[in-house]
Amino acid sequence: MNAPTTRHEQPAQPSPDKGESVLCSPFSVLQRTSVRRDASELANCIDVAMRRRPADLVIKGARLFNLATGELERADLAICGERIAAVGEGYEGLETLDATGLTAVPGFVDAHCHIESSLVTPYAWERLVLPHGVTAAVCDPHELSNVGGTAAIDFFRRSAAGMLLRLQVQIPSCVPALPTESAGAVLDAAAIAPYADDASLAEFMNLPGLLGKAPDALAKLAAFSGRPIDGHAPLAEGDTLNAICAAGLANDHESSAVPEALAKLRRGMTVFIRAGSVARNLADLAPLLSLTLCDRLCLCTDDRDPLDIRDEGHLDAAIRQAIAAGCDPLAVYRAASLSPARHFGWRDRGLLAPGFLADVALLSDLNACTVERVVCRGKVVSDAAFDARPPEPDVAPFRGSVRCRALTADDFAVAPQPRVIGVREGSLLTDNLAWEDAAGDRLPCALVARHGTDGRIGHAWTHGFGLKRGAIASTVGHDSHNLCIVGANPADMALAANALRDCGGGFAVAIEGQIAALLPLPIGGLMSDRPAAEVADALSALRAAARATGATLANPFLALAFLPLPVIPFARLTLEGFQKV
Repeated sequence: MNAPTTRHEQPAQPSPDKGESVLCSPFSVLQRTSVRRDASELANCIDVAMRRRPADLVIKGARLFNLATGELERADLAICGERIAAVGEGYEGLETLDATGLTAVPGFVDAHCHIESSLVTPYAWERLVLPHGVTAAVCDPHELSNVGGTAAIDFFRRSAAGMLLRLQVQIPSCVPALPTESAGAVLDAAAIAPYADDASLAEFMNLPGLLGKAPDALAKLAAFSGRPIDGHAPLAEGDTLNAICAAGLANDHESSAVPEALAKLRRGMTVFIRAGSVARNLADLAPLLSLTLCDRLCLCTDDRDPLDIRDEGHLDAAIRQAIAAGCDPLAVYRAASLSPARHFGWRDRGLLAPGFLADVALLSDLNACTVERVVCRGKVVSDAAFDARPPEPDVAPFRGSVRCRALTADDFAVAPQPRVIGVREGSLLTDNLAWEDAAGDRLPCALVARHGTDGRIGHAWTHGFGLKRGAIASTVGHDSHNLCIVGANPADMALAANALRDCGGGFAVAIEGQIAALLPLPIGGLMSDRPAAEVADALSALRAAARATGATLANPFLALAFLPLPVIPFARLTLEGFQKV
């Protein structure tokens, strides 16, 4: 039987000029592609394509946004098992999904994320983001690994095995972020070497170790060479950037301005454009998101909390923002799926084509990226599909992780210091301010070692939080995740810190001797065991309580959480106090 001809429409936006093409990242050949297919599966797909047997599922009536050509194509998708077997018209299926009036695009791939920053477990995170069209993600579990070591890696790998979306779990490269940090675990080269055969290396933050040729740093890079190694190189340039690239770091998600991102692109890196809850770099980097460069650009969230996902979206929000900023929709959707697939060597993702995985987002508005339905692994995403997952892995090993003594107001009394940490809205970068330059908004902050192996408390001053009374505290303190506190008076600082000590970690707000809001995160002091909707509601109440203190930042808890990260310029809070970076 001859297949019906397929009708085509002109692209929603201009298609590539004749001199432009969708190029594969030079790193795409470095990592094994998808799961090997057996002869039976191949035979079934061939039979569906040749109309000898019905498809398992046919998505009918949609326009397909073809990311290879830029065309809007009138065709159905015939799905066999987890793969697309055919694209055309007139296919019959055991199940049919009517997508009339909708536009089909490949499922989105989050090129770099930390699920722990969603404050929920991997299963709860999946239930939160999959309806937004995210059908694959590359996850670095270094947050929980800083608390629980290799047990955290194994927990995430077991979780990934039971999930609907395809979660690639990378191996944390820097636990702790720097050797001088005090975390709950230390993962040296020997500890992570057993994972090198079937995983890639997550963001390499220890640039002093790399540039100084520290033996352990070089051993890690060597063990995982041959696959894309994630970079972490804020403001890197010149000889430093050359050395980073020469060591095999393939991508970077820390660019905050076009010149910085262009410098990395010129040296062969793939640039991940970040749309997180704190670091929001998309607006600044949008001018790069063109048909010329989109094969070397990927969208990622890095750190995104459940309230922002609920209220704004996930990668769909980033796509919406980029198109609204004037970026070509074809370039944007490539950066959201095809480009990350190619970068990580997944040759069967990122297009709606025969042989590719049946991961599909169905949109009612292409430019607004309004996701109506999602198909993942060839199945329509539904509550029943989530309920059919195997039981979530046990989180018991990560409870009871806040192990420090009871704190008093005296622990938070700090004298004026010459330098102040300036916090920036919407950025992870901080400023190294003189005391007099921070007048009008100077607050004491502290970092308490909470893993039971270190009794230090570091003190500093910060500018930009805006609190007039009370205190806020967090056991989410990237990346060693010690207990962070900022406040207007020592008594409330101690009250908020002790509340987290008693509940096993989380976020707290204290005002005038009372706990005004508390979000327990008993799993490693990082994640809740409650559904994402409940966590989002609690986070909303926390933000309201923080505003009652006078806090002016949109997300003061995540700003506090990044205050101790010693691998981001220019000033940080450490267990030794103020540190210039």
